[in-house]
Amino acid sequence: MEQRMQMNAVNPQGYQAMLGLEQYLHASTIDKKLLELIKIRASQINGCAFCLEMHTKDARKIGETEQRIYLLSAWREAPYYTPQERSVLALTEAITVITDNHVPDDVYQEAAEHYSQKELADIIMAIITINAWNRIAISTLMMPV
Repeated sequence: MEQRMQMNAVNPQGYQAMLGLEQYLHASTIDKKLLELIKIRASQINGCAFCLEMHTKDARKIGETEQRIYLLSAWREAPYYTPQERSVLALTEAITVITDNHVPDDVYQEAAEHYSQKELADIIMAIITINAWNRIAISTLMMPV
């Protein structure tokens, strides 16, 4: 397969706006490992090979374990995630597959019990941002390198 377009070259202003979101998230108080788990889980659901390769590498660089990365798609059955992480993974799935059941109240409430409104707002922004990146990568056929 060949990449359809280089979004950053064709639409540099739009691409820079996306990078601005990414910079905001990296400066936020979201735990960096949790941020990578969000990105990996959404990318698994969306089937984004480019983002999966990038974010599994990034997660390893900051000390995430192979075991937690490998079992992320089965997080409900794996004992390696905290209740806080589980609430964010459930929220990530609900927002990523929003057409299935929107964001159920119980999923939102569970996350809200673990995080302040500002933290939850940042987590939602992280989920939305990786979903946007997934759609850019998939629609333009960005290839893992």
